[in-house]
Amino acid sequence: MATAIDAAQVTYEAPDLEVMEEFLTAFGMTKVEGSDDRTLYMRGTGTQHHIHVTRKAEKQRFVGASIEVATRADLDELAALPGSSPVCESSEPGGGHEVAMTMPDGIEIRAIWGRAKAEPIQDRDPFVANNIRDKNRVNSSVRVSTAPATIARLGHFVLHVRNHDESMAWLSDRFNFLPSDYFLPPGEDGPIVGTFVRLDLGEQLVDHHFMLLLQSDWVGVHHSAYEVTDMDAVMTSHDHLLQEGYTPDVGVGRHLLGSQVFDYWKDPFGFRVEHYTDGDTVDASYRPGKFNGTASDTTQWGNRPPLEFFQ
Repeated sequence: MATAIDAAQVTYEAPDLEVMEEFLTAFGMTKVEGSDDRTLYMRGTGTQHHIHVTRKAEKQRFVGASIEVATRADLDELAALPGSSPVCESSEPGGGHEVAMTMPDGIEIRAIWGRAKAEPIQDRDPFVANNIRDKNRVNSSVRVSTAPATIARLGHFVLHVRNHDESMAWLSDRFNFLPSDYFLPPGEDGPIVGTFVRLDLGEQLVDHHFMLLLQSDWVGVHHSAYEVTDMDAVMTSHDHLLQEGYTPDVGVGRHLLGSQVFDYWKDPFGFRVEHYTDGDTVDASYRPGKFNGTASDTTQWGNRPPLEFFQ
């Protein structure tokens, strides 16, 4: 199976690219050269050429996600599987090669390799925190302004599917994902209705989750999530988005599964996006647990999502 090494991008369709660009800029992304009146490419400060793509269309729609793989041989292996496209040159800015695949519910997954890396955009250093025991910030102060967060990277995305087990089998046949935690129905011991998966890079530390797959009666994206520098970036960006007239979706809190400090918003076309920081990192030795609470129970402190959050 192919070795996935990064979440490369999520791809959407929307009727107004200017409106989308305005929001994503306020959210903390930067427009990429190669964008035109048909397609908007946005990047973070990291080395992925772009992480968010919007194609112009009459109606808004989530198209799918692109996953970076380790080698060209990974693409060849994926292309040989039923339903996969041949290995093709990418038509997107940054080039490279790709294989297009379709999950059982029609969500497009593209494996990419060889896309040009972007020059990182300089960002401030994270602030060092002083806690009750460790005083790490000495003769130095925290000084921040209300401003867009500087998005570093696409960290993960959450997909709704009609058949969890079928979709997990499809992913497992193609990529080297490992389970991090399982969702069970609230108050019950089974069946598994959701799986957090992570990258398997051996002893290298990776995020607690790269993707969450959820059993649902509808198909699509629940949200895509973007890592920012630190908690101050989350909060100052929250204030900036309020000043720009945008309305929070859930707001700020700390997750239980993955531990991230989060802030959920919706873009002008109804797609949920998340700023996050301070998430768990694990290696291949981490063993999954089981969670059978409600959506509200997934928040340790802060704004709790409503019970229907994952429906």
